[in-house]
Amino acid sequence: MARYSGSISPHVLELEAGRAVVTMYDRPAVRNHLHSVHAIALMNLGEIATGLAVLASLGDNRRGIVTNLAMEYTKKARGTMTATCVFEQPPADFEGPFNVRAELCDEAGDIVAIAMAEWTIGFLPK
Repeated sequence: MARYSGSISPHVLELEAGRAVVTMYDRPAVRNHLHSVHAIALMNLGEIATGLAVLASLGDNRRGIVTNLAMEYTKKARGTMTATCVFEQPPADFEGPFNVRAELCDEAGDIVAIAMAEWTIGFLPK
């Protein structure tokens, strides 16, 4: 649905309400001039992981949109990246901003970045 998300060719490994694990392979299209994975490609991966986990936890009568993104970069990113987002689901009647995070790890399991995302959750109009 969000075409830009496809620009990093993400692969969903696990998806259930409140949990998503998504990988992105390192390739020239996602690299920067320093021969590491570009910061915005990592941000895109973090948004995808948080969004899938949040949206999978919502009923058919609800929707969510990301309203704030922040990223902490902790290590140069090289190789396949895996983003994992796990959180406790909000109550079924919850509306408003909801904060989640995803840890992005390299193949050695080292955290290269942490994505913090605020998703605003609401009910679909009737």
